[in-house]
Formats: sequence, structure tokens, C-alpha cells
Amino acid sequence: MLDRPNVYACGSIDRAAHRRKDPDWLAAARAAPETRIVPVWRARSLVVGPEDAPRMALLAPDGGWGDEAVLLGLRNGAAVFAVDLSALEVPEEHPAVAPCVAGGGRFVDLRLIGPLMDHDEGSLCAYARGLTHWNARHRFCGVCGSPAASAEAGHVRKCSNPECATPHFPRTDPAVIMLVHDGGDRCLLGRQAMWPAGMHSTLAGFVEPGECLEEAVAREVFEEVGVRITDVRYHSSQPWPFPSSLMLGFTARALSAELTVAADELESARWVTRDFLRRLEPSDDFRMPRLDSIARRLIDDWIAAG
Repeated sequence: MLDRPNVYACGSIDRAAHRRKDPDWLAAARAAPETRIVPVWRARSLVVGPEDAPRMALLAPDGGWGDEAVLLGLRNGAAVFAVDLSALEVPEEHPAVAPCVAGGGRFVDLRLIGPLMDHDEGSLCAYARGLTHWNARHRFCGVCGSPAASAEAGHVRKCSNPECATPHFPRTDPAVIMLVHDGGDRCLLGRQAMWPAGMHSTLAGFVEPGECLEEAVAREVFEEVGVRITDVRYHSSQPWPFPSSLMLGFTARALSAELTVAADELESARWVTRDFLRRLEPSDDFRMPRLDSIARRLIDDWIAAG
């Protein structure tokens, strides 16, 4: 068990899954004065407070949110729902949002502020973002093409065609992310051309059908840099609903140091020492991943272990 959870992981909300199939309870919860709403607008979260310590904005339940509000669970005994406002060109056009924005509230990409937020609030915003994104992208049945209606408080979408009636569940894509080291004082970091200038990170990739996690780690490392590995060890996991991934963190030891970088995967890759990373002054030549990422946690924990 980690001494502290990764950002967006292990929030304290009670997901109250048993309430999702209870229409009477849901109707009462949507109207209860203590209920709170987490709004999402085009994958951005509504926050208030100072730039260096933003807080999650929670709105009252009397905003005419409707049945599309998605139950997140119970927080301190009160129901919490997420609402997607992406259909609005300007989110403050919604009368329930306007007073918050007028008072300094703003919609921000959670990935830019996650490490600055209270852990539970960041986790809840990530949960809301992932679930609203899935609902928005699954309006039709993948089997027959008929419209798919929200069910179980937004945690299922059911085909409206009675001859099909297929239920569809939120998608989570497992991805392995691994800190590869040489068994000594060097680790392997790579860079994609699309990333911010100088940013380097651990290797990562999606798990393929019929593949176990350890196989995925070995395959992705070999595909990206041509290195065989051993001693694959699980580190921790992190929900990454940007839009729908679960990051599964590992460490692994390289069996060779020579790199053959796959140009269609990475712009570059290099071995770096702990001392280099400890002394690093971030620049457009070299910087580490964002503080909210499990990649950064893997690197920081490896540095601290040496």
C-alpha cells in the first residue's frame, strides 16, 4: 500500500451503487436541498478560489438539471450528481452557473490544476469528467444503432430498440505505464513530439485483448525502444479519465542498454541518472511529467529509492 494515493485515486465518496436502480430514491435525491451538482463543460471542471489553491464548485439542486444528471454517490451523506453542460456555447448562460462565474468561478482543464486541489475534490472532478464524457459519446447502441437511453442514474445506457435492448456500460481502457531502469542508477525516459517542449516521461501503452499486464509491459517497451526487460513489478494505479483510461504502474529492469527508438511511437528516448534528475532545472531541453501523473510518481519514487 502506498503511503499516499496517486492524484485522482482513492477518493472518499461512497458510490452508493445500490441506489442507482431505485427510481424513488433518485427522484427524492435530485430534489433534496442538501444535494449538490458537479458541472462539467466540454471536459472542463468548474472551480472557485485562488489560482494556486482552487476548490471544486458545487451547485444547488434547484437548477432544473433533469434526469440526465449522473449520480456520483454520497458525500457526507448527501447525494452528488454530475451534469454535462457542453451543449451550451457559453456555460454561464445557465442560470444556476451564472452566479458562480460572476463570483470568480471558472471552467478549467482538470489536468492543469489537479495537483493544486484538495485530493478528494480532484478525485471527484475526475470521476465526473469521465462519466459525463462516456454518456456524451455513447448516445447510440453499438449493436443495432438505435438511440441508447440513460439508465441506472447514468451508469448504464440501454438500447431503446425492444428487439435489441442491449445494455452498455462505461468504458475504461487499461494502460500500462512503466519506469524501466538498469538495475543501477539509470532509468529510461522517452519523449513524444506532441508533448510540451522538453517533456520526457516513462514509457506507456494500452493493454491488448488476450494480454496480461506483464506481457503488455514487455511488449510496449520492446516496441518503443527495442529493449527486453525482466523483473516486472507492480507499483500502483491511477484513474485517468482523460477521457477513459486506467493507468497501471510498474517498474521493470532492462536486460540491455542499447536503444532502437520506434519513430512512429517516440521522438526520442534516453537513459538518465538519478543525479541528473535530482539536479534538473526544468527547461525546454528537458523537463519531467506533470505532477498529477503516475509517470511523475514512478520517477520520483525511483529517485527517492536510490
